[in-house]
Amino acid sequence: QVQLAESGGGLVQAGGSLRLSCAASGRTFSRYVMGWFRQAPGKEREFVAAINWSGGSTYYADSVKGRFTISRDNAKNTVYLQMNSLKPEDTAVYYCAARDRSATIATKSGEYDYWGQGTQVTVSS
Repeated sequence: QVQLAESGGGLVQAGGSLRLSCAASGRTFSRYVMGWFRQAPGKEREFVAAINWSGGSTYYADSVKGRFTISRDNAKNTVYLQMNSLKPEDTAVYYCAARDRSATIATKSGEYDYWGQGTQVTVSS
């Protein structure tokens, strides 16, 4: 129902920064819990960060705490992932996801209802 489109991926050196954006369709963006996931070659898709309706509650995977920041602008129907101090192990395809079932923040991919196409993030050493 809702369409998501990620952007902002690219190639950066270790220690650098990237800002990912996820644009959502529709006027009801504010009702969705939003999340970011990533998947590296040969590995399972893993949770990165999530944010609730108002933006007042966030949750991060331990691997990115202190380095990544998730935020949202409901007026622009957009969620962001600011990634700082990037490491080679952050290399992955990053996916934006929306949860329509509940206002509760979720960390499993199966708990999200809509997904973007993904954007590649590559961190070189």
